[in-house]
Amino acid sequence: MFDPNDPLFWVALSFVVFVAVVLYYRVPAIVTKSLDDRADAIRRELDEARKLREEAQALLADYQRKAREAENEAKSIIEQAKREAEALASDSRKALVESLERRSKIAEEKIARAETQALSEVRSTAVETAIAAAHEILKTRAGGATGESLVASSISDLRGKLN
Repeated sequence: MFDPNDPLFWVALSFVVFVAVVLYYRVPAIVTKSLDDRADAIRRELDEARKLREEAQALLADYQRKAREAENEAKSIIEQAKREAEALASDSRKALVESLERRSKIAEEKIARAETQALSEVRSTAVETAIAAAHEILKTRAGGATGESLVASSISDLRGKLN
């Protein structure tokens, strides 16, 4: 059965010695430990990657929330600015209308005063002309002291009636 001259015998014996040496030096335990360590390292890396992913997702959600808040705030600011601009435009229009009405009223008052003054000047001129004409007529028709007193009393009466 075991013939030392048979090469198969030496191959089997070498295999048995190899297996014995491997088992003696605990190579399977070393390989198992190395593989377990490698698996633990990979597991730690996966856990760390999962944590980093969760942190990144939390940061992304936080930044998205902040971006929405900033966008809403910007919309709010724009709406407020529009309302203020509309209010300012409305106030400006009201102020312009009031100013135009005030200026129109002042102009109408000036025109009325000018009309009154012109009318007064025309009456005054007409009175003076009428007085002068009456004076000349009475002077030429009524003579003497009676004429003079009649002219003086008529002129004073005329001035009081015309003014």
